[in-house]
Amino acid sequence: MKNFFLIIFTVLFTLGSSMALFPQDFSKIEIGHVKVAGTVHMIHGTDDGKSFSGGNIAVSAGKDGVVMIDSKLTPITDKVKAAIKEIGGDSPKFIINTHVHGDHIGGNAAFSKDGSLVAHTNVRKRAMGNKTEDFWPIITFDHSLSLHMNGEDIKVIHYPAGHTDGDAVIYFQGSNVVHMGDHYFSGLLPFVDLDNGGTVQGYSQNVKTVLDILPEDVKIVPGHGPLSNKDDLRTFHRMLQETTSRVTAAMKSGKSLDEIKAEGLQEEWKGWSWSFIPTERWIETIYNSYSKKQTQK
Repeated sequence: MKNFFLIIFTVLFTLGSSMALFPQDFSKIEIGHVKVAGTVHMIHGTDDGKSFSGGNIAVSAGKDGVVMIDSKLTPITDKVKAAIKEIGGDSPKFIINTHVHGDHIGGNAAFSKDGSLVAHTNVRKRAMGNKTEDFWPIITFDHSLSLHMNGEDIKVIHYPAGHTDGDAVIYFQGSNVVHMGDHYFSGLLPFVDLDNGGTVQGYSQNVKTVLDILPEDVKIVPGHGPLSNKDDLRTFHRMLQETTSRVTAAMKSGKSLDEIKAEGLQEEWKGWSWSFIPTERWIETIYNSYSKKQTQK
């Protein structure tokens, strides 16, 4: 299982990757969906160590059509389309990408035939360097934008230098649902893509900023993992704070990266280690992010 997910995520997060490289049988992936609240459903898939379906999708379906957040992997696009039909929707009018990674934009080319791709300016810039034109967003924004469909005020807000440099969090205000993209890995240590503009400092601050404005009864769609609530996101943010504090305190005391890795994380967070981001890799990400900050001063 560890080796499988390591291969999968290494390929997924390399933007020029070919889907043919994935060592899995996509025909065995099962795609399901759950009603979240109001007009919003979450589309999720099999992620069991033998199959990987990509990031969670949120769909608002109603009288004005379908708005979809992210598009999973290219080979399972037909299964995503089937799930949308089961929800009661049709081809999405708008496909909003939370960021540029392949497990979140893989279906763009297929869905862009009928709908418009929307993302932050940096998503388009990075996609243009690694993907064909049918993957590129045609509507971009720098700070925020709004869509008004299905009785929803859908707010799309950019949070800088977090998971990447092009992240968006999407608020379905009528349904009281938020899609966090990969600013939230439910119950897992997160991936912060330092090579594509992400920083641990910005990531943690962005999560706090979102927490500060969310109502208590909000429903939260994570980039990966099960449907969540605000308490779940609070726990995630506390993990970010406590693990970062442990590593940076060790750095200030003069310990090397190897020494910090040997010490590990607090007992409470050891179970959050997983195949793609084991404890050692998360420690190294924190170390490199803060070392880069010091170098830039």
